[in-house]
Amino acid sequence: MIPLTRHTGRRVAVFGLARSGLAAAQALAAGGAQVLAWDDKAERRATLPASQLADPAALDWRSVELLVLSPGVPLTHPEPHPVVRRARAAGVPVVGDIELLLPAVAGARIVGVTGTNGKSTTTALIGHLLKSAGRPCEVGGNIGTPALALEPLGADGAYVLELSSYQIDLTPSLHCDVAVLLNITPDHLDRHGDMTNYTAIKSRIFAGQGEDDCAVIGIDDAPCQSIAARLERKGRSRLRKVTVGRRAADAVSVLDGLLYEPGEEGPALDLRRYRTLPGAHNWQNAAAAYAACRALGLSAAEIDAGMASFPGLAHRMEQVAEVAGIAFVNDSKATNADAAARALACYGDIYWIAGGVPKAGGIERLRPFFPRLRKAFLIGAAAEEFARTLKGAAEYTISGSLERAMEEAYAAARREQHPGAVVLLSPAAASFDQFADYEARGRAFREQARRIAARAGAEAAT
Repeated sequence: MIPLTRHTGRRVAVFGLARSGLAAAQALAAGGAQVLAWDDKAERRATLPASQLADPAALDWRSVELLVLSPGVPLTHPEPHPVVRRARAAGVPVVGDIELLLPAVAGARIVGVTGTNGKSTTTALIGHLLKSAGRPCEVGGNIGTPALALEPLGADGAYVLELSSYQIDLTPSLHCDVAVLLNITPDHLDRHGDMTNYTAIKSRIFAGQGEDDCAVIGIDDAPCQSIAARLERKGRSRLRKVTVGRRAADAVSVLDGLLYEPGEEGPALDLRRYRTLPGAHNWQNAAAAYAACRALGLSAAEIDAGMASFPGLAHRMEQVAEVAGIAFVNDSKATNADAAARALACYGDIYWIAGGVPKAGGIERLRPFFPRLRKAFLIGAAAEEFARTLKGAAEYTISGSLERAMEEAYAAARREQHPGAVVLLSPAAASFDQFADYEARGRAFREQARRIAARAGAEAAT
């Protein structure tokens, strides 16, 4: 934990006591602040002592220094949460946990990673590369450990933080020594209003940077190309562009799995060697991580060794079991169509489990991958909508639950016996209709796959 001593003796409100909010409340209390915390869910309020709880509707907001808002609570869209309105009416700044972290770790380097897709893998990969090269490093933020629950580091350390658009929106003084923007495609538009606002918030990862800071940006989509061009017009000397599928003289480029540095004739790395980084989408992640770590002083040889030992990311194209040649792949983190496309592009003969709470556009943009599907097994609230898109293009069944979908997919794969068949959970939808979050959905898939494997093993032994 990182104690927040700047707020000693001051009243700080915290609203939302999931992981990041709870860590913020604990870090503030450890630093001597008077914490006024609340969550609409009673079970979350029970995680703090009663002395630190205060209903925001009954607060005298004129006596409050800050409101620390959980990133899951609406700040602006579809409309501000009532607690945000109360704070703003009293002139109380509304911030998130990353805003509290930055002054508390002054001296250490901040590596921020954002993007619609790939940011968790890229964040984890950068952290792994730094650690494997012997550099002091902590990894957290939107991935896994809340930022304020990380360990204190000295001036030679680096905090590698996955930053969601919600977190960036709550961090007005964001400054990253190395800032990474991977890509921008439509997502979270219910929380940001439209693509213009969403893109503007993502681009703010670069706003607080100076000439000595490094900006890494993918240039394979139009919004990011526009942002890169704007940074170039400002004369940013430490701009590192990344592209996949072509060679560009001014970018870290990946062509046919080979990574090239700008101006170099031969490849620096062969990304095809790394088992846990398959496919073009992972090559973008790897190239961005490469550019970021080179900016942090790692050699190509150190990065190569680290990538070879990278274990991969839970819930992102994670093979959790194999039964009779049928692989079970947990891609629960694919909560939108663009993320699911990355998995669908990597496999053939797919028994696809999809569905949940649908995002704008559904799965229409996945139509080019439908020929790869042996059959789709649809779950959750999106099942009927996804079925309409698949009708006439791919075989499907509405399974309803994840457990039933897995049993039906496995039975179909065993019956049809296509070499290299994959039962793939890549939902292209959020999880909240049936699970607490994508991690709970992924754990359920993993556990059920292992049960199926154990059952198949027992049957083979009799």
